[in-house]
Amino acid sequence: MALTRSAVKHIVKEDQLGVLSDLTKVTGLHGLDPVVLVLVVGIVMFTLGFAGCVGALRENICLLKFFCGTIVLIFLLEVAVAVLAVLFQDWVRDKVKEFFENNIKSYRDDIDLQNLIDSLQKINHCCGAQGPDDWDFNIYFNCSSESKSREKCGVPFSCCVPDPAQKVVNTQCGYDVRKKSKSHWDDQIFIKGCIVALEAWLPRNIYVVAGVFIAISLLQIFGIFLARTLISDIEAVKAGNAF
Repeated sequence: MALTRSAVKHIVKEDQLGVLSDLTKVTGLHGLDPVVLVLVVGIVMFTLGFAGCVGALRENICLLKFFCGTIVLIFLLEVAVAVLAVLFQDWVRDKVKEFFENNIKSYRDDIDLQNLIDSLQKINHCCGAQGPDDWDFNIYFNCSSESKSREKCGVPFSCCVPDPAQKVVNTQCGYDVRKKSKSHWDDQIFIKGCIVALEAWLPRNIYVVAGVFIAISLLQIFGIFLARTLISDIEAVKAGNAF
């Protein structure tokens, strides 16, 4: 049966609301849409690259100052975030926990977010923010009696301890696992929370993290130096031509 004009309008309206809903989740910290995050980073990088390249080729001081000022701002924000993260570790931990739990609620709402959480749990051998019981925040995995989901009282397959004998991923391995006694959980799923796993990962890789941060900082400082040098040269040439 062909769709009526009103039905088509309704479908388009629902799609538009879906996009706006994803943006609301990001801004309200109710769930992270990785596509939006990548899009924002891409726009910032493109804008900076365009301003720096065109500014240098056309010797445009305004674009070069915009390029230099934006990099300085980003550098100062990075330093501020790093310092605040060290000084207010408990607050950061609480915010990360809240952020992770809100994304658990939206696990089935966005396929990109779902893949991101699955990858995080598989790589770090963890489950949930503080543990497997955090999946009660998701309506599909909630253990409440009102839930009619087949995944009720379970966890995603990415929480399951991998079986070397299985070559095909069993996406149902987490079904009903939390109905069992907690003493049997570690045979089937990871019982360590992802926040704990990340906190344990950081000290082990502190030199790598510090090296990456220093390398990025040096590149930013080098970019600022080149931009300021070019601006000074252009201003000197213009001042000489004025006479």
